[in-house]
Amino acid sequence: MTHDNTTITSNQQDNLENDQTLQYFTGIRQQEPETSVAITAIRTLIDVINRSSAGTMSQLSRELKSAVLLLTTQTDSSMPSVKSGCELFLRFITLAKFDTFEIDECRQKLIERGEVFLERTLSSRQRIAEYSQEFIVDGSIILTHSYSRVVLALLAYASKFSRFKVYVTESEPDKSGLQMREELEAIGIPSICILDASVAYIMEKVTLVLMGAEAVVESGGIINKIGTFNIAIAAHEMNKPFYVASESFKFVRYYPLNNCDLPDHFKYKASTIARSNGKNLESEHPLVDYTPPAYITLLFTDIGTLTPSAVSDELIKLYI
Repeated sequence: MTHDNTTITSNQQDNLENDQTLQYFTGIRQQEPETSVAITAIRTLIDVINRSSAGTMSQLSRELKSAVLLLTTQTDSSMPSVKSGCELFLRFITLAKFDTFEIDECRQKLIERGEVFLERTLSSRQRIAEYSQEFIVDGSIILTHSYSRVVLALLAYASKFSRFKVYVTESEPDKSGLQMREELEAIGIPSICILDASVAYIMEKVTLVLMGAEAVVESGGIINKIGTFNIAIAAHEMNKPFYVASESFKFVRYYPLNNCDLPDHFKYKASTIARSNGKNLESEHPLVDYTPPAYITLLFTDIGTLTPSAVSDELIKLYI
């Protein structure tokens, strides 16, 4: 009987901690919508360390892995971004050796390293904007897709030095391109929202295509909002440069060969998968697609301007 009570108490404690983790993550998403989901996930993991009462490093490690699993299966945010951000964060904070420290000292050192990592990620967009400036010149006509915070920051910075116009796809099914156009107009950048189906028609007028990414995979390809691959094909056919702006914390150790290789938790919301109850998801609309590296000209990142073939080398550096 005592064992059963102990098990129930332990389960209740786990459920409470899970609820607190999800509430913290959701709270940031609601109060700070401009913060990327990857950074939100990193801040949530730092909070998990702060709240932890683990008595050993192995126990704390299990709590962090459990939190990562929770964030990647129980939230409706971008799974590729959450996965890559969490993996790099855990890799970075555990690089130091903690064998000679007490658990409280270890916890404090993990928090300190976590704050350092978070500070680096927060300055990523500014570095990306600076690296990409030379590619956006006066008179450019730019096509972008959906809503991307890093693309918005890049264009805001470029507008200080050049005059250009932006076409933004409406981006069904959530019409997130409308928000992108509104925010571009608010900072004085002329913008026109176009139908997703008119991309090939508009491509003739375009100087370059500029995309964000939810994740950059090992091949140098990207996972991004559904419709990105369509645009890449049109740009490739008409010899238009296709640029991608992405923070390095979105680099993920994954190597899809095509769109069929993308796992369901990348393509659909967690609530959609739960609602399907393991049934066929073919009737559901995927939220993202995979664009192979052959269609990408360059990637603007906080660690430099990269060709797609250089991504695998940078991933090795990030994880070793």
